[in-house]
Amino acid sequence: MYRFVEAHHRHGELAEALGFRLGGGRGKILFQLRHGPATLRQLAEANGVDAPYATLIVDKLEAHGLVERRPHPDDRRRKLVTLTAAGHQAIANADAILLRPPPAMGSLTADDLGQLAGLLTRLLDADADAAGPQPPE
Repeated sequence: MYRFVEAHHRHGELAEALGFRLGGGRGKILFQLRHGPATLRQLAEANGVDAPYATLIVDKLEAHGLVERRPHPDDRRRKLVTLTAAGHQAIANADAILLRPPPAMGSLTADDLGQLAGLLTRLLDADADAAGPQPPE
């Protein structure tokens, strides 16, 4: 299983397509912003980092032209971080890479894929059960 996962590890392909690696929290924040603008504080809290680190991450994403800061409509002291057109395109490129099924899955029959989906669902459910109840969002 480990060999299969490693063989289909796509971080290098993703970094090449985007022109940089998504480590250091950049990927999490970039993908979070696909749901809409957020303040630096919201980004920091959602990612379990402090505000200065969230600012550093946003600075790097901004340097790549993927996000921009805009004035908050209700509070001029705060800024909203939002995706640029390039940021939306980067997410679309990343989705195309990360959501592409491994070529080996093409050899599976519909029944095989159904069994695989069932097994993966059971693993996710077992993992969720082991983690215990989740706080409401």
